[in-house]
Amino acid sequence: MKKILGRWTVPLVILLIAAAIIVPRTLRGRQTAELNIFNWTEYMPQEILDAFAKEYQVRINYDTYSSNEEMLAKLTAGASGYDIIVPSDYMVSVLLKQGLLEPLNKEVLTNWDNLDPRFLNLEFDPENRYSVPYMWGTVGIAVNTEFVKDKITKWEDLWNPKYAGYIVLPDDPREIIGMGLQVIGKSRNSTDPQDLEAAKQKLSALMPAVKAFDSDSPKSLLLSGEVYLGMVWNGEAVLAALENPNILYVIPEEGGGIWMDTLAIPKSAKNKDLAHEFINFLLRPEISAQLSEAFPYGNPNKASHAFTDPKILNNPAAYPPESALQKAEWLKDVGEATVIYDRIWTELKGE
Repeated sequence: MKKILGRWTVPLVILLIAAAIIVPRTLRGRQTAELNIFNWTEYMPQEILDAFAKEYQVRINYDTYSSNEEMLAKLTAGASGYDIIVPSDYMVSVLLKQGLLEPLNKEVLTNWDNLDPRFLNLEFDPENRYSVPYMWGTVGIAVNTEFVKDKITKWEDLWNPKYAGYIVLPDDPREIIGMGLQVIGKSRNSTDPQDLEAAKQKLSALMPAVKAFDSDSPKSLLLSGEVYLGMVWNGEAVLAALENPNILYVIPEEGGGIWMDTLAIPKSAKNKDLAHEFINFLLRPEISAQLSEAFPYGNPNKASHAFTDPKILNNPAAYPPESALQKAEWLKDVGEATVIYDRIWTELKGE
């Protein structure tokens, strides 16, 4: 080695030592590390993934799902390679009951204080030992007023025969059955078999009118004019309205839904340290603001608001007034009644 390097040996050694000092400890030895993320479709800007991969010298593998139930099914079927998942509120409870989540090391999450306390210590994870708030929002109705001249105010309006064949719904059993329950005046978390059967009968009348079940990008169908209205998550409605101001978002009179998606680490994760680094990266205010710009849901990272376009912060579809949320319900783990929900969903989709 000395013979080849000659007089450059000493300077090179010095440079190597300096590099070892300058490169953060979190990066050392990670040149071949991989982070495996399992997230909802259209829910993470590519530029954020690229920025993390570049800064931490890692490779990111990114898979998507369309519902909490799809994610749960893959995890329980043995999909053990994921380091980050993004379960919704009630699904955190389900995953905890099955022992599938890793406790968080909050000492590593130095950006934790950026989170709004209103979105911490909620019922599904009282001390946030396992989940980190990611995004929050509502479930309501998007309406293209170019085609729909009636004033849409409630879920029940979707049953109007004039809209048959022009309705979009998410491919999501809890949301759809929850809507059916609210239409008949029940809680969207009811476990009463009679309530659930009545909701099924109500929804059976709507199924033939549905053009598509689309959890991935229902805004595309709204923008193309293939559908006129339907159930959507609020961020989808905001994005659609940015392209077409004729599209409005309505929180239904029956209450609609309120939700929060979270970041969590599966028990089976192989790269738990790197997963914590990624969560802390997302909690940086300027990074979190990029989430809001790309997907304008409510952002529980209060520090990110200083970096977010005021047009998003002042948009009532993204940040509804408290008065609009008074009757909105969170989804909860329905325990053993899940079997009934699954059966009803299978029967409804088979009609």
